[in-house]
Amino acid sequence: MQRICLFPGTFDPITLGHVDIITRALNLFDKIVIGVGLNSAKTPMFSPEQRLMWIEEIFKDEPKVEGATYEGLTVNYCQSIGAKYILRGIRYVSDFEYEKTIADANRTLDKNIETIFLTGEPKYTSVASTIVRDILRNHGDARPFLPEAVANSICKTQSAR
Repeated sequence: MQRICLFPGTFDPITLGHVDIITRALNLFDKIVIGVGLNSAKTPMFSPEQRLMWIEEIFKDEPKVEGATYEGLTVNYCQSIGAKYILRGIRYVSDFEYEKTIADANRTLDKNIETIFLTGEPKYTSVASTIVRDILRNHGDARPFLPEAVANSICKTQSAR
C-alpha cells in the first residue's frame, strides 16, 4: 500500500517554510499531495491556478509531489485521494496548540487518518504567508521568504504595473 500524504493549506503564496517541510517529508511518504484548500471565509491574494502553477514549478523534478485544489473537509479530500496521512508544519508552540485541535477533530471524523507534525527549520520560523502578503501589499521585497519561482513570478507582475 502506498503511503499517501496530504499537505493542506492555502499556500497564498507558498513560502520557503512550506518548501522546507515538504522537502524534509519526502523520505516519509511515497506521494505528497499539496492540497490548496479553497476556503470561502478567506480572500486570497493569488488565484488557486497561480498557486498550483507555483507548486508545479517548484516540484517539477520531484515525481513524489503533486499539487491539487480541494474544497470542504480535509478528511473527506484525504479519503477521495487515498491519503492516510495529513502533514502539518509547526513553527511555534501556538501553532501546535491550534494544529492539535484540528488533528483531534480530524481523528474523530476518521480514525484511519493520522496527522504528522514536522517542526520547521529555525531559519524559517518567521516565514508566514500572512507576513509575505503584507510585505507585498506594501511594495516591499519578499524574496528572502519565497522560492525563486514564486519571487520571479511576483516581481514580473509587480514590474508590469
